[in-house]
This record gives sequence, structure tokens and C-alpha cells, in this order.
Amino acid sequence: MNQIDRLRQRFADEIASAATEADAKHQMRRVRHEVRRRTLTVSRIEHLTPRMMRVHFISPELSDFVSAAPDDHVKLFFPQAGRIDGKPVMRDFTPRAFDRAAGRLTIDFALHESGPATAWAANARVGDKLDIGGPRGSQVLPDDFDWYLLIGDESALPAIGRRVEELRPGVPVTTLAAIVHPYEEQRFKTRAAWTPIWLHRGEPSDADAGLLRERLAGFRPPPGDGFVWVAGEAAIVRALRGYMIEERGHPKAWLKAAGYWQRGHDGADAHVEIAD
Repeated sequence: MNQIDRLRQRFADEIASAATEADAKHQMRRVRHEVRRRTLTVSRIEHLTPRMMRVHFISPELSDFVSAAPDDHVKLFFPQAGRIDGKPVMRDFTPRAFDRAAGRLTIDFALHESGPATAWAANARVGDKLDIGGPRGSQVLPDDFDWYLLIGDESALPAIGRRVEELRPGVPVTTLAAIVHPYEEQRFKTRAAWTPIWLHRGEPSDADAGLLRERLAGFRPPPGDGFVWVAGEAAIVRALRGYMIEERGHPKAWLKAAGYWQRGHDGADAHVEIAD
């Protein structure tokens, strides 16, 4: 091979290498976990805000617990006295934080007027037992985007908080959260460049999608590639996903949307990924 051919080959190799690197960027990876049921014990309870309670659990069964993504969800099994079939009620929750070595897991509970999860949390005491299952798997997003936009309501705050806290130092992240009142605002310890936007909209309603869209209209993303994450009430999430893709032109591959609850439903199996 003469010198010209060698230069041509080197140029072709560099192009191929650059293409491979570009294809590998921003790729979400699905990871499956062994599904296990674990029994946990309440070790500490905190009231973060009037409507958000943080419960810390401990158990030796958490020694091999895995949660690889901030928006993972586990099943919590709430015992129901008097239920005919004797089965507990299951609800999905985000692992807000965990320490495998110490055997600790933290779950945040958004308190509502009714429901088995709220009833359990409101009456929880140190020493109480609760079973969990999962997570079944994780969708792991590499922290290689130039900026992040995280949108949600109260049900999405645990995942939003965990994501903000786990991002790399200095990366811009904007959060837009719809909450009842200013006293429901939270603060996250993070090394990222975090810009919080709080929408104080009163009780959740069908108007939330429009209110969030109004706030999003003023969002000007930083330069570069960005990842958008939306979660909360399913119909509202679906509307915001459409807005970001169809009107703002955000790439579908760089957006994840999930319904965490559905208006008019009792909450069972409400967690659903929203896509075309």
C-alpha cells in the first residue's frame, strides 16, 4: 500500500470511528433485574412538606437490591383488612435513595385525600413492616447530554429529585414541577447547574396541561443535545409529550414520558410508558 492509499485508509477509519462514537451517544440501555419480594422495616419517618412524607426502611434483604435508574419503580404491598381475597393492594413507587451496603431504602409518599398508600403512610410507625417487589428492570440513560429538562407533578418529584442529585457536576438541568402551594417546594443537593421552576396551581385538574405548556413556552434550552423527561398524570403527560415533539421539534429518541397515575382510576397498575 503506497502513502496515498494509507492516507485514504486512515481517513476512512477515522470517519468510521466517528460514526460509531456518534451512534453510541445518548443510547438508553434496558437492564433486567431478578424480581424478588423483600420484607422491610420502617426505621425513620420525615415530613418533607405537608403533603410529602419520606419513609426510610432497613432490611438485610436489601444487600443485593438494584435500582440503576432514577425513575425505576418498585411494587409496595399494602395489607388490606377485610378484603375478601386476602391479597394486599399493590402500588408503584420510586426508590428515592438506597444504600445497599447499609441495607437502607428510602421511599417518598405524596399524600392524597384517600387511598391505601396514603392511609398506610399516615399511620406508619418505626418498626412497621412492609413488603416490596422489584424493580423488574431499569432504563439506564447515560449522563452524556448537554442539558436536561424534567417535568412533572407531585407524583414525579421523587424521580426528579433523584435525577437532579445524580447528574454530573455543572451540567444544566431545569425542572418544572406542578404543585399545590409554595410550601410543597423541595430542595435537592446537587452538583449540577439546577434551575427549578415551580408552578403553584392548587389542586390537580385538567387545566394542568395548559398551565405547564404556558411555562414551557418560555423555556429556552442551552446549546447542544438535550434530554426531556415528563411524568405525572397520564393524559397531561401525553399532551406535553406531543407539545415537545410536534411543536418544539424535540427528537423523540431524546424524550421519555411516563404516566404515573390516571385521573378517575384507583391507582392500580397506573405506571405506563407513553409513546406512539
